[in-house]
Amino acid sequence: MAGAMTVDGGMVRIDRPMPWIGRLPSLPLLAASAYLLWNVALGLRQDFSGFGRLADDLVPVLVFTGLGLLVGIPGVILLTFRYFVVLNETLRQIVITRQFGPLNIRKHRDLADYHFISITDDYDPQATAYDVNLCGNRGTEPITLMSFTKREAADKLANEIGRILKLPARDYVGTEPDDS
Repeated sequence: MAGAMTVDGGMVRIDRPMPWIGRLPSLPLLAASAYLLWNVALGLRQDFSGFGRLADDLVPVLVFTGLGLLVGIPGVILLTFRYFVVLNETLRQIVITRQFGPLNIRKHRDLADYHFISITDDYDPQATAYDVNLCGNRGTEPITLMSFTKREAADKLANEIGRILKLPARDYVGTEPDDS
């Protein structure tokens, strides 16, 4: 948990790390893309060194380049995906960032809309996950801050964030969800 949450004055940054096994599907995509783009580079080198004509190879070069990019871009997205939440007590704002490669997708929310921190479980007796959520009134979409496999770790994070933001932490583990 030490690497997942950083506190700097009135700002709390919570990183939701992607497990390494989640990044493995990117490797075949990147390998296939590298293979296709390598063949494009070899063809262009041959054309520009005088052993072929670019006019004859234009369609395969464009097709292989398009396929290489079509396969490679999802691989780069999977490899570089990051998700983090910044809670700014001073500005009373929440920034949810999904980042992959150089692209950042941010959502801004008002911290005043959120009134408590909840700890919930997923009702799976084999592999229970405890989620720490920032919640508001009905109609306000909760923000999942972090998931844990141990209840003590979820309680610790919820209490620490509640202390920093001056919000109560409520434990809903083992209760039925609302009908909303």
